[in-house]
Amino acid sequence: MSTKHWTVDIAIDDDGSGRTTARATLAAAAATPPLRGAGTAERNRYDEDVPVIGDELAVGRALVELGNKLLAQADADLERTPA
Repeated sequence: MSTKHWTVDIAIDDDGSGRTTARATLAAAAATPPLRGAGTAERNRYDEDVPVIGDELAVGRALVELGNKLLAQADADLERTPA
């Protein structure tokens, strides 16, 4: 049995006006290019200013996109693998 550790790096940018952008990057293996996902959140001007909510939404969306790309990569790898 072997244990593998993959790390996802998440960068969050808040422009100060209620718009938050997150980038999630997965570097799974040395021979594989990193996969990236991005997400955004924008506060409605009538909503209370709670920055952590924007962070959570943007990061969640970035992780969903990253997860979808990882599943697509696995599907492509399965297609290239002989049965």
